[in-house]
Amino acid sequence: MLVYIHVPFCRTRCNYCAFHSVALGRGVEPAASPLLRDYLDTLLLELAHWGDRLGGTEVQSVFFGGGTPSLLPPRIVGIVLERLARCFTLSPKAEITLEANPESLRGGQSVKQYLAAGVNRLSIGIQSLDESMLRLLGRPHKAQDSLHAVFAAREAGCANINMDLMWGLPGLSVRQWLQTLKDAVRMSPDHISAYGLTLEPGTPLERDCEEGRLALPPERDQNIMFMEGAAFLEANGYMHYEISNFARMGFQCRHNLGYWEGADYLGLGPSATSTIAGRRWTNPASQRAWEARTREGSLGAEVESLTPTVRVLELIMLRLRTSRGLRLKAYRKLTGRDFLRDHQRLVQALHENGLIRIRNGYLRLTRSGMLVSNSILSNLFERTEAVLKQPLPPGTASPSSTPAKSLSAGNDGPEIQAVVWPSA
Repeated sequence: MLVYIHVPFCRTRCNYCAFHSVALGRGVEPAASPLLRDYLDTLLLELAHWGDRLGGTEVQSVFFGGGTPSLLPPRIVGIVLERLARCFTLSPKAEITLEANPESLRGGQSVKQYLAAGVNRLSIGIQSLDESMLRLLGRPHKAQDSLHAVFAAREAGCANINMDLMWGLPGLSVRQWLQTLKDAVRMSPDHISAYGLTLEPGTPLERDCEEGRLALPPERDQNIMFMEGAAFLEANGYMHYEISNFARMGFQCRHNLGYWEGADYLGLGPSATSTIAGRRWTNPASQRAWEARTREGSLGAEVESLTPTVRVLELIMLRLRTSRGLRLKAYRKLTGRDFLRDHQRLVQALHENGLIRIRNGYLRLTRSGMLVSNSILSNLFERTEAVLKQPLPPGTASPSSTPAKSLSAGNDGPEIQAVVWPSA
């Protein structure tokens, strides 16, 4: 399985962010914060809880996300990884990612310490290399900090570096975005995540746009940012392997690939979601409520069993995010149905408009298709929900067994044996 660890602390909240986080303030030393000490105590207790119930499961990847995980001192990260290895079977080749803000990696000494603690992949939240855009986003760092962070990480011996960037920002021009990508490529990261801005409800950035103080770029410009940006990155050796992700050969994010290929994942920390053996639950967002649940041993008590329809819709959504696409046999295995027959008219229209390609048993979105993926998925979901209510055609094999026996990523990934689930 995969393990995600949510670290709910930031120096300050960014103007676009809707993730659960607690702002510690600029002058607070994280290691001295009672909130962080309580968080660590509860996290180790949560690890022990799931170690008792799922112990022996092999962990293929660990992802410290947030928030700002690089506010955790390297010593704390090492303690968490050491305890995780005790509770589960941590693969010797596990990918262990730490999200970091550029200003937290100044000097490079902390990077060496994180690597010594077991981290082998850094995901640096750069977002923009334009000072005015950083101020608009409410980021706590300067563009120069990003250059220093990537250089320091490489000098310290980090061999797997991701840069997070954002396009479609208010006031951002196509020229500025392409210049950002050129500057990013000069820094030679191994992976680039390029996300289009989503205005999250209740965030300062959404209010500014709603009330007319800021305006997003025209849709045509946003389309150009995506299409020309992706073409530029591919021309410079970064494979476009998922809608928002680009990697040099061999540097795809294995943790995120696991999500997209349907692997089991355990989420630790406040607001973290888990999905294991077709059952899903989410921890309370409040740190106090998460601590209470952990101490009373009731984590995972409110479990949602994924219905066959939900499993099929998630298969379509997650696989079509990737450049490999949806394996048609995987759809047949889950439903007993033929995808191309179920969606004949829509598939034909999408193919004629250059939005999909079908090859070697896979249906995938083209780059133009990725640009309008939300619309395509909406149509596919509506049609899929309708056809799944219909009886199987005569002579059709029954769909595969439920995930209580096993969860399989098909030929795209490893077989993941489901755990025996004790009563909550």
